[in-house]
Amino acid sequence: MAPAKTLTSLADQNAFESRFIRDEDERPKIAYNQFSNEIPIISLAGIDEDVNGRRTEICKKIVEACEEWGIFQVIDHGVDTKLISKMTRLARDFFSLPPEDKLRFDMSGGKKGGFIGEAVQDWREIVTYFSYPIKSRDYSRWPDKPEGWRKVTEEYSDKLMGLACKLLEVLSEAMGLEKEALTKACVDMDQKVVVNFYPKCPQPDLTLGLKRHTDPGTITLLLQDQIGGLQATRDNGKTWITVQPVEGAFVVNLGDHGHYLSNGRFKNADHQAVVNSNYSRLSIATFQNPAPEAIVYPLKVREGEKPVLEEPITFTEMYRRKMSKDLEIARLKKLAKEEKELLQNKVKPMDEILA
Repeated sequence: MAPAKTLTSLADQNAFESRFIRDEDERPKIAYNQFSNEIPIISLAGIDEDVNGRRTEICKKIVEACEEWGIFQVIDHGVDTKLISKMTRLARDFFSLPPEDKLRFDMSGGKKGGFIGEAVQDWREIVTYFSYPIKSRDYSRWPDKPEGWRKVTEEYSDKLMGLACKLLEVLSEAMGLEKEALTKACVDMDQKVVVNFYPKCPQPDLTLGLKRHTDPGTITLLLQDQIGGLQATRDNGKTWITVQPVEGAFVVNLGDHGHYLSNGRFKNADHQAVVNSNYSRLSIATFQNPAPEAIVYPLKVREGEKPVLEEPITFTEMYRRKMSKDLEIARLKKLAKEEKELLQNKVKPMDEILA
């Protein structure tokens, strides 16, 4: 019987397969550790009580970050550092398990939650689970190793849901709406946790850990280690920056749903993850998404603006359209690449023609 195969086992052999090679225009433009300080780092200390205008000042910084980038980092966020350390340790321990232990939670066959040991083109392994709504939790898809995973991840999910809702309150108020407006627009908010492990890569200049994208949901909170690899762009991929890792901070980025609810005022962060040949990297993304039946449409349209959507649609339909558009772009790109190769094969050098 052939040994169980995961990306980690491939990386341990220092092997790199051609399927991971990205088109030239998709490859990394800057290094994983070429850090930028352009992404704001915002302390949330004092956000719950407006003493000496502190809450107002914090809210102003958050709104400006969402208008400029759709991405920022928060510190002094109230999530216990011990909990963060436990979650990080358990995540590392999970990916250190033998392949056969991880593959017991294989997500193939349409299972909702579990482990993916080899993504199609992305140089990463993931374990994911759905934590909200609580009534929809399927603990059979949550890893039972390492010991303590369920208890810690439940607490972690709960604390991050609270933090996400607090940040959405700020953005609701900035739009001139009631505090709970954005949360209510999600109906029964969904939460998915995705733990990413990016092994050391022998050819990091040819591939990506996670391809360029915007998140479809409302708001994402990302915990990353100190290695670096998260990159963002705000000029449609012409230039990229690598987000500076900050110990204990959460990277916050808005998704498409948050972008549409704000009528485009708040950016949906355009980002990707790169890898390196020196270190493995770990990140934990917590996605807060609307319920499938939630209506997607601007909650407020400012004077002189037009709605960014022609009509109200469900989140399910919004996601379907996003996926269809991505597939069509990929199809056209592949077609253009094939036509270019065909043309190059037809046009032979003169010495070949005369030979």
